[in-house]
Amino acid sequence: MKTTKIITGLALLVLASFTSCKKNYTCTCTTVVASVSVTDTHGIDNATYTDAKKECNNYEDQANASYPGGTTCHL
Repeated sequence: MKTTKIITGLALLVLASFTSCKKNYTCTCTTVVASVSVTDTHGIDNATYTDAKKECNNYEDQANASYPGGTTCHL
C-alpha cells in the first residue's frame, strides 16, 4: 500500500514537471521608417513562452504588412 502511494506521488510529480507555466510577457516592437525609430509594447497575459512567442511574431508580421519600413518584435 505504501509503495503504491509513493509511485502515485512520483507519477504526479513527473506529470507536473511537463506542464508549461503560464506567465505574463511583454512583446516589444520597434519600427524604423526613414531613420526614425518608434517602439511599442504589447502585453501578452497568461501564456506559455511558446504561445507568447507566436503572438509576438504575429504582431511583427501584421506591422510589416500594414506599415512602411521595417518592424522587429521580441519578448
